[in-house]
Amino acid sequence: MPHLPFPLVSRLPEVGTTIFTTMSRLAQECGAINLSQGFPDFSAEDVLFERVAHWMRSGHNQYAPMAGVPALRGAIAAKVRALYGADYDPEHEITVTAGATQALFTAVAALVHPGDEVIVFEPVYDSYVPAIELQGGVVRRARLSAPDYRPDWAAVKALVSPRTRMIMINTPHNPSGSVWSGADLQALVDLTRGTDIVVVADEVYEHIVFDGARHESAARYPALAERSVIVSSFGKTYHVTGWKVGYVLAPRALMAEFRKVHQFNVFTVNTPVQLALADYMEAPARYLDLAAFYQAKRDRFRAGLAGTGFELLPCAGTYFQTARYGAISDAPDVEFVDWLTRTVGVAAIPLSAFFGDGRDEKVIRFCFAKRDETLEAAFERLQRFC
Repeated sequence: MPHLPFPLVSRLPEVGTTIFTTMSRLAQECGAINLSQGFPDFSAEDVLFERVAHWMRSGHNQYAPMAGVPALRGAIAAKVRALYGADYDPEHEITVTAGATQALFTAVAALVHPGDEVIVFEPVYDSYVPAIELQGGVVRRARLSAPDYRPDWAAVKALVSPRTRMIMINTPHNPSGSVWSGADLQALVDLTRGTDIVVVADEVYEHIVFDGARHESAARYPALAERSVIVSSFGKTYHVTGWKVGYVLAPRALMAEFRKVHQFNVFTVNTPVQLALADYMEAPARYLDLAAFYQAKRDRFRAGLAGTGFELLPCAGTYFQTARYGAISDAPDVEFVDWLTRTVGVAAIPLSAFFGDGRDEKVIRFCFAKRDETLEAAFERLQRFC
C-alpha cells in the first residue's frame, strides 16, 4: 500500500462522506429498507431501454456534440415552450449535462469569482456549498424553518450586499418537499431587479408538484429568466437516476460562460442515451403524469405512518416526506436515524446534515419513490417500533 510522502492541505477540509452515502451503506450493512437516498427502486418503461439499445446498435456510440444531441436539445426547447411559455434557442441556450449535480457545479465554477458572495437557502442540498467554496466564494445562508420551510424575503434581502454574485434556489425543495409560489418568484424578481446577481434555479423535481399546484419555474418570469441558469434532471423525471443526464437553460451570454467550463469538466454526455431520451420525450404524458403518480405514493406513505408517533410535515412536491420524531425519541437526529436503521430496519436522512451549523430540529427525511411492496414492508416495521 503506497503512502503519500508529503502533507496534503485539503481544499475542502470540512467535507467528509455525504450523508446519502453513509446512510445507504449503513442500510445495506444492516439489511434495512433504504428510504434514505433519493432514488426509485423501480425501473423506467422498457421502451426507453429499447431506444437506447436501438441507437447503440445503429452505431451512435461516439462523442455527441459538446452541447448535446440536437434532437434532444430541440425536444427540451419544445417542452419548455409548451409548459412555461419561454423560448430558448437550442443552439446557444440549452446544454445537456452529466446530471444535475454537474450542471450546478459547472454553473458555480463558471460564474463565481473569489470573494463573491452566494446566497443559499438551508436546509441546503449538500453539493451547493462545496462548489461555492472551491471557487473561493463566500456562502451566505438564508434559513428555511419547519414546518413549512418558506423563504423569509426580508431576511434574504438583508443578506444581499454589493458582493452578492449569485442566489441559488431549489423548488420543489430537497429535502423539505416545499414548493415555492408565484409570489416567491415575484419576490425574487423584485430582489434582483437592477443588480448583476445571477440566479441558479435547481428545478430537478419540476414535474413532481402535488394537489393541483403548478411548478413556478424561473423560466415563467422573463425578468428572472434573463438572469437565470435553470437546471433539470432526466434521472428524476424518468426513474433513471444512475444515467446521470440533465440539462441547463440559460440566456446566451450566461450559457457561453457555462459551456467554457462544461467542455473541460465533462465535454459531452452519453450519445445513445441522449438520442433515446429525445425519442421518449415525444410523448409528453410521460412527464405530465408524473405528479399524479408520485402524489399517490405520497398519500400512501402518509396513510401508512398515520398510526405512528411521527408528525408528518407538509409535502407539496418532490418524492420526500419529512417528519418530526420528538414524540418517539429525544435523541439527536443523527442518533435517531442510526437507531432507526439498526433497530427498526428502515433508513432515513437527518435534516441536520443540510444545515451548516448542524441545526437539529428533530426532523428526518424519508424517500417514498419506492415500490408499493417496499413501502408496505417499511410501514410494518415503523408501526411496530414507532
